[in-house]
Amino acid sequence: MSIAPGVRTGLQPDLLGRVNARTHTRRLHWGDVVLSIVLIVFGVLMLAPLYWLISTSFTVGAEAFTEPPKWLPVPFTVDNFVNVFEYVPFMQQFMNSLFLAVIITVGSLTFSVLAAYGFARVSFRGNGALLVVMLSAMMVPAQLVIIPIFIRMRQLGLVDTLAALWLPALVNVFQIFFLTQYFRTIPRELDEAAKIDGAGHAWILFRMLLPLSGPALSALAILSFEASWNGYFGPLIFLSSPKNMTLPLGLVVLQQGFGAAPATVVFAAITMVVAPLLIVFLIFQRQFVASVASSGLKG
Repeated sequence: MSIAPGVRTGLQPDLLGRVNARTHTRRLHWGDVVLSIVLIVFGVLMLAPLYWLISTSFTVGAEAFTEPPKWLPVPFTVDNFVNVFEYVPFMQQFMNSLFLAVIITVGSLTFSVLAAYGFARVSFRGNGALLVVMLSAMMVPAQLVIIPIFIRMRQLGLVDTLAALWLPALVNVFQIFFLTQYFRTIPRELDEAAKIDGAGHAWILFRMLLPLSGPALSALAILSFEASWNGYFGPLIFLSSPKNMTLPLGLVVLQQGFGAAPATVVFAAITMVVAPLLIVFLIFQRQFVASVASSGLKG
């Protein structure tokens, strides 16, 4: 039985659909391959310096800077890590940095959560204006306010102490703004339902909003810990005693101080400084990515 020209059958749309699907799949497949190659190349370029740093820290000093450069620690040694403690009080500086990072992270998040709840959930006159005034403080460079802060800390007798660093850091305007916007994305109907059951502000904040804000809190905790751990400008201004120094300032003393350490020892110290940050990020990376993806700013 012949089919007259121009007569469309039910098989033709299906055949065209399969052809189009195969073409789209082939294009999508090649697109994924190209994207994967680009990401791999950029990943290698970013990780290569870190890998060379770690590898060199396990290499004997005389063999660390040969031509061409070696990518494997041959001959292998851990003496560089042991020698770090001979040049600077590394463990004391490590504890100073850890104490500073923890107290700044916990303290600033505590203040920011309370302030953000007030801006996001409590209606009062001047709410928006006060938030704008606080945000304007983010436009002021730290170099402009460091002198007044230094004068006040000297009046309080806190110069060359860790308190001079963590006290001003308890108020973090960025965290307040970020959490305010995040709280506003949570439906107010949940608050109203809780209030019907007799819940107050404390219950709503600590039993409802905070559990729903886990990704945002994790992201801010990572950023705060990283900023405090790597902070150099503040310790440079306020700290002078080696026993009170933090790791970033101690690394500079290790490299440029009297009787500066060899480069491989400096690399070993840098490796020990970077390792905690990598561990913290690897632990909380899912929460960090989830927060960035889901915390769309709501006006």
